[in-house]
Amino acid sequence: MRQSPLSPDSTPAFLGVDCSLGGRRWIGPGLETERQAEAIAQRARLALPLARVLARSGVLPETAESYLEPRLRDLMPDPRSLRDMQTTAERFLRAVTRRERIAIFADYDVDGGASAALLLVWLRAMGRPATLYIPDRIDEGYGPNEPAMQALARDHDLILCVDCGTLSHGPIAAAQGADVLVLDHHQAAETLPPALAVVNPNRQDESGDLGYLCAAAVVFLMLVEANRQMRAQGQTGPDLMAMLDLVALATVADVAPLVGLNRALVRQGLKVMARRERPGLVALADVGRLTEAPSAYHLGYVLGPRVNAGGRIGTPDLGARLLATDDPHEAAALAERLDALNTERREIETRVREAALAQAEARGLDAPLVWAAAPDWHPGVVGIVAARLKEATHRPAIVMGIDGDMAKGSGRSVPGVDLGRAIQRLAAEGLIEKGGGHAMAAGLTVAPAQIEAAMTRLAELLARQGAGAGGPRDLRLDGMLMPGAVTPELIEDLERAGPFGQAAPAPRFAFPAMRITNARRIGAQHLRFSFGEITGPRLDAVAFGAFDGPLGPALSQPGAGLFHLAGKLEINSWGGRNRVQLRLDDAASA
Repeated sequence: MRQSPLSPDSTPAFLGVDCSLGGRRWIGPGLETERQAEAIAQRARLALPLARVLARSGVLPETAESYLEPRLRDLMPDPRSLRDMQTTAERFLRAVTRRERIAIFADYDVDGGASAALLLVWLRAMGRPATLYIPDRIDEGYGPNEPAMQALARDHDLILCVDCGTLSHGPIAAAQGADVLVLDHHQAAETLPPALAVVNPNRQDESGDLGYLCAAAVVFLMLVEANRQMRAQGQTGPDLMAMLDLVALATVADVAPLVGLNRALVRQGLKVMARRERPGLVALADVGRLTEAPSAYHLGYVLGPRVNAGGRIGTPDLGARLLATDDPHEAAALAERLDALNTERREIETRVREAALAQAEARGLDAPLVWAAAPDWHPGVVGIVAARLKEATHRPAIVMGIDGDMAKGSGRSVPGVDLGRAIQRLAAEGLIEKGGGHAMAAGLTVAPAQIEAAMTRLAELLARQGAGAGGPRDLRLDGMLMPGAVTPELIEDLERAGPFGQAAPAPRFAFPAMRITNARRIGAQHLRFSFGEITGPRLDAVAFGAFDGPLGPALSQPGAGLFHLAGKLEINSWGGRNRVQLRLDDAASA
């Protein structure tokens, strides 16, 4: 019988760590991975740590070099392989040529904002204005609504719905007098809405080969097709390569898997972003105190949350306007506003997270689904809190805020468990008012009296996909290193296998039987220390949030003995110096 992707691993615990200080079982490379890594190292002449990372990603010795240097031209599909793409690009270009009135209806998250910004930037380069409309999360909810679409249709000839619209049958039908184009990636139902065209790799009549793309990547492919049609007519379109920074931001922030085309888009997009040419992203990096070239981590944890803050607790169009502006002064003002909103969002999130975790713990964290619901939880933070519950339990998580006779919630899933499709099933069965999304994230609206029944049914559906089947606390490692082997060159070498993120975890290594020295508490929760063998080179380390659990007290205790340490390697740039360090994830007594 085929093993579930979430079933317990039969591999012996790495370094014998069955239960670490963090309560985790360590899993090292399997025998087949080690054999493949050795073959890659020998045939491609690569360092063994890098070869191990490639081997666990399924890279073959003969494809190692091309994997390390992915070229967009080699991975870019023909945009017309997606249904309705040619029609969409033709109608879009006709509106541009005839100077028709164009409106863009976008979702309020990073993917929606970046998708809208791609279109706005492209149209501005062509000398064409467009109206931006992003719904209010609280008053209007996700996606097109009938009053907004009716109003836009009265004043525009063409409406583009980006990162939304696939399930919006009624609102799109209400847009009388205007053509509607949908560019989306959320799971589709059997019947599509009455738009002129729906481009979505997750339509049921698509192959699904590009189903991992975010909406901004779908919009980018449409612009590739538009530029191609222009070239066929002897015209030159705007520079699309310069827009890949927006695609990269959306891909990472929307937790799309960094595989295939996505990996190439993000890798190239990071190079574009490092040039600091887009005023909005420059201003955002500055308020986020980002002093180095951005990585995928910064997109997901520094830039993305700030872009999202407007849609969560502020004015919904702030993020899209920031990403689209070409005015540095406007960008600085918008970035400052978003930074302030993000600080406010964190405070709200902390209160909701603590209450949601307590409720979920009381219900039990070993089920296929963890969930929590309560009145007055801000709808702008329930998705983030669901992500925190998912990270803490390695289970799909749903968090809902109840407002009167309706509850609105967001969910986050784990690899191998398609949450969006399961929630669509709930809607089809009538257990929730509406819902949908994609594999890793989804939203729903449900009557409070139906919450218990809906969550019970959802847990059943997710269990069939393997959710909660085991191994929630496994820590997977790429091998073992000693401090003397860690150099800036090794870390730069490992980065060639990136970018790292969803479905492409950053390399994580174990350091066996290390002695801790110079341990010091940083702030209320964090720990810095050095480690090494009794004699020999030492390495610096940082453990964020160490004093929220057992790591801080154990590692900071004088004369505590030897520890196995596990974490990710990075270069710490501080005070004009670059030093290698370990970002600690876990530890165990040696």
